[in-house]
Amino acid sequence: MQSQTAAKTAENAVLTKATVRAADLLDITARMLASVIGVSEATVSRMRRNEFVLERGTKPFELAVLFVRLFRSLDAIVGGDAVVARAWLKNANTAFDAAPLEKILTITGLVDVIAYLDSRRALV
Repeated sequence: MQSQTAAKTAENAVLTKATVRAADLLDITARMLASVIGVSEATVSRMRRNEFVLERGTKPFELAVLFVRLFRSLDAIVGGDAVVARAWLKNANTAFDAAPLEKILTITGLVDVIAYLDSRRALV
């Protein structure tokens, strides 16, 4: 039983760290990340200082999983070039009639951007 608890704790910590790292690499502010995953800006600051971890079974955890998935898809498409990834997120995209960064502030938009990236990734 203890090993299951330890595994869940490690999983929570790994996802929290991956979320913060993806946001940093994509140059996404604490305020923006907070909006994407549904937590306060103060909580994001605590995540960055390793004082808070996302908990499995919560909405922020699930949204963070989607956010990391978005990052991984975009990273695969741009070949790890963070500058290109940031530019793609911040520039207007005719497929969304907005910048993808604006779209991911809603759950529907986040899912739409992931679906778009997945479809582009299939072509690579």
